[in-house]
Amino acid sequence: MKLIRSTLVPVIVSAMACSQATDSIAPITALPRPLSVAENKVITASNDFAFDLFRTGNQYQHKANVFISPLSASMALGMTVSGTSGTTYDEMIAALRLTGATRDEVGEGYKNLISLLTGLDPRTVFTIANSIWYEQTFPFNTSFLDNSRKYFDAEVTGLDFTSASSIQTINSWVKAKTNDKIDGIIDHIDPNERMFLINAIYFKGIWQKQFEKSKTTDAPFHNADGTTSTVPMMAREEGADAVVNPDYAAVDLPYGNSAYTMTVIMPNGDIDAFAESFDQAKWKDLISSLHDSEMAVNLPRFRIEWERQLNDDLQQLGMRLAFTPDHADFTPMSPLGQHLYITKVLQKTYVDVDEQGTEAAAVTSVGVGVTSMPPTFRADRPFMVVIRERFSGTILFIGKIAKLPA
Repeated sequence: MKLIRSTLVPVIVSAMACSQATDSIAPITALPRPLSVAENKVITASNDFAFDLFRTGNQYQHKANVFISPLSASMALGMTVSGTSGTTYDEMIAALRLTGATRDEVGEGYKNLISLLTGLDPRTVFTIANSIWYEQTFPFNTSFLDNSRKYFDAEVTGLDFTSASSIQTINSWVKAKTNDKIDGIIDHIDPNERMFLINAIYFKGIWQKQFEKSKTTDAPFHNADGTTSTVPMMAREEGADAVVNPDYAAVDLPYGNSAYTMTVIMPNGDIDAFAESFDQAKWKDLISSLHDSEMAVNLPRFRIEWERQLNDDLQQLGMRLAFTPDHADFTPMSPLGQHLYITKVLQKTYVDVDEQGTEAAAVTSVGVGVTSMPPTFRADRPFMVVIRERFSGTILFIGKIAKLPA
């Protein structure tokens, strides 16, 4: 949720705190169990990837809204990378910031993280779903599909990609897994596409301290492009964990039992320059600096739908070979893996923030296509046959097949 800081700048003012909370659930102070080595590697990598992807993508979207789910992208690409080999694998692992992790650690890390994240807060709905949809006539390796089920709990389904019903089937899955917030991810299937690896995330959190609707009023919002909008501005005076320094002001707004929070950051300078200089080190410094305060919070009520093809962003992060026809290596995915490549990585997101809480969803699709297939010999007209002993050259049989029985 923290990525919203780059495009929606709230108004934050000081006021006397009010200690009354709207929820009696006791905040948690720690995870229910220690993180495993694999989980720590995946979380650290996923967060590095989060800021890298956000900064890179923001370069193409100055003065525009950005709402990306790096976790969704990481999950979808994490499924995909297990089907790669050689330099393709090395580049993808490096781009995902997982260099040094073994294949098993990557798989186990994602698997354990899915289990951990989806059960932390009884008042927060958070679901992660993965699926693989493949052209049923194309030879994909059973081992790859089995690993996707094992590590990502992926639903694996073969479809007839020439049928329009395949698009409807995939989009219906997307709609169901995002609680109807994202209608679909695929508009059409290109003739060369053979697989879609899809991650869907759904989040619904109730503020631990809610905003009262009666205090929401229309107020100006000064947009990054210099224009001004009138927006419904929510207000809350209960106090919040906050940090204020010469570079920015920030507040941390927890949901439910505080396992999940929204951190809202308002830079003192240009929003795009700030977003593109913000990394995990600065993020950790911000989090460690948060402290209890009497800060009152004014935050716009808003709803955003966002979409972007991430190919350029990922290639800029070093994931190049996977997008290159006839050079990518997907041999762990298929016996024809030398002819597979990523056609597009597409993400759609949705977020709705109001007085009660936040509802958000994300879908990331990795399309895998085929190109430069081996030449096909199709004996569908009269032909000759020669049966021989290869080393001596002895011909055992020779014939002509001019007609075959019906």
